[in-house]
Amino acid sequence: MYKVATEFLKRFFKTSTIYKYGFNWSPMYRRTTAKLIEVSDDLHYVKIRLKLNWKNRNYAGSLFGGSMLAATDPIYMIQLIQILGDDYVVWDKAVEARYKRPARTTIYGEFIFSEQEVKNIKDSISKNKETEILKTMSLVDDNQNIIATFNKTLYIADKQFYKDKLKKRQATN
Repeated sequence: MYKVATEFLKRFFKTSTIYKYGFNWSPMYRRTTAKLIEVSDDLHYVKIRLKLNWKNRNYAGSLFGGSMLAATDPIYMIQLIQILGDDYVVWDKAVEARYKRPARTTIYGEFIFSEQEVKNIKDSISKNKETEILKTMSLVDDNQNIIATFNKTLYIADKQFYKDKLKKRQATN
């Protein structure tokens, strides 16, 4: 549904605008209580804000760790899908969360892909047909104190290679 809506909306809006408002209006992302507040035109930079409120406050009065994880979870994958285009498959594979201190105020996170990273991914796919990358990002408060750090493993593959791989897997099961 989201992919179909995105393709339709590309006729009228920039991809970065669709990405930002699509996330912010999506029921699955709204429930995290986070908001995308900045998205670069090339989608290489995304910034989120997560305000402490009654929906995400835990028993101890700080921001619930699950809200922090959920707010960061889909960004890198969908960001990279949009950057790479339809010839690639991108999946979240793993995440490691490290909570450093309680969040008692609004926190922020940045998701960044450099041009060189994207080039390296494409080069790796052209040689190996699939690859995994590790992206690390932190949620910080207004004073740049690190609240939590997330190490995200992403799987990326050539779309045709991935389809063939799935057919082989299904044939052996």
